[in-house]
Amino acid sequence: MLSVVSPPTQRDDLELVRACVAGDRQSFRLLYQRHQQKVRSTLYQLCGADGLDDLVQEVFLRAWKGLAKFRQSAQFSTWLYRITFNVAYDRRRSLAVGRSRHVSVADEHLANLSDARHNEPPETSPLSQMHYQDLIQRGLAQLSEDHRQVIIFHDLEELPQKEISEILGIPVGTIKSRLFHARAALRKFLTSQGVEL
Repeated sequence: MLSVVSPPTQRDDLELVRACVAGDRQSFRLLYQRHQQKVRSTLYQLCGADGLDDLVQEVFLRAWKGLAKFRQSAQFSTWLYRITFNVAYDRRRSLAVGRSRHVSVADEHLANLSDARHNEPPETSPLSQMHYQDLIQRGLAQLSEDHRQVIIFHDLEELPQKEISEILGIPVGTIKSRLFHARAALRKFLTSQGVEL
């Protein structure tokens, strides 16, 4: 009788965190490889492309330093998103303090937002796609920071409301309310620009 060898199972995040705390740097490398693309995407949407590599490194440096304090009953990805959010917040705050030009901070940070996959334009030509994405960017830039964060995490990053609640440290009801108002404001802006929804 032939024995079937099952493929090795992928180690879960919690197991890798425990190994890291015990001093295994290779496990942290695996965590980095597993989560860096999502961290990069979130930072790009919140902060833009300028200094993106440094911001990603800052997130993982803070994660490495804070692993010993990580509550292992929590989900690692949620904890990492919280660090990502804090790094993005710190970056925006430092840019706002150092800014002397007339360009608004929100406009600059969202100027490079190009992922509008949940809002497909009615036309599909590349030029109309670019125009529509530009409208989405401008609409997002007009939202308050609180509303913009929620819509980016929920509609662009596709995180569940409960996880967004943990990341931002606010109740799920507040997430729902902000999401509702953010979508309504974005819809109103797009309609004012002639987009039929």
